[in-house]
Amino acid sequence: MAFTFPKIYPILDSAIIPTENRPQFLLRLGSSLADAGVTLLEYRNKTGADAEILADATILRAALPGPNIKLILDDRADLVEQTGFDGVHVDAGDISAAEARKFLGPDRIIGTFGGSTEFLPGALDGPADYLAIGPVFVTSTKQTSTPPIGAEGVRRLRQLASPARVLTAAGGVNLKTAPAVLAAGATAVAVSAAIFCAHDPAAEFRRWIKKLG
Repeated sequence: MAFTFPKIYPILDSAIIPTENRPQFLLRLGSSLADAGVTLLEYRNKTGADAEILADATILRAALPGPNIKLILDDRADLVEQTGFDGVHVDAGDISAAEARKFLGPDRIIGTFGGSTEFLPGALDGPADYLAIGPVFVTSTKQTSTPPIGAEGVRRLRQLASPARVLTAAGGVNLKTAPAVLAAGATAVAVSAAIFCAHDPAAEFRRWIKKLG
């Protein structure tokens, strides 16, 4: 994978997107994030119909153009080609990372959940370009019964993986805790509420970039 992961990437959950003036909202949001320096963004829509996902994704792709900005679609490997996105994130209940790789080919970015207190069997040997780990802290944007692992859990998983393995830490990470999570060995932190619940998500992203470098 030639793409270099940034230290922070936002996860845009469809739950925060208003139904009224949805296209205009997404276009403004995406353009402001591009101007703020976002180079990787995941779009997550667990409940929307295909038509909604495709409509949202088309606008996001136009607002955050490639090739320098990579867009990841959550779950839906079958829609990546139609959206013009750069990859997919698959978890339990979706197709496997190996199946996603076969379906999308060698050039798309494939991500999957790697584990919490331990890596899932076969995760380190699989074809995924990155492994998401966590939840690091308590999170309100994704339902999970897994206890938070904290920065020490991130450190433990890094020790079990090769230095080159991309580990993205997610779950309740905020601007105060992000430096410790990165110092513990995470390649990147993936954040949702910490960015998109802010009054101005683009300005908030700039604050993160300024602090994390």
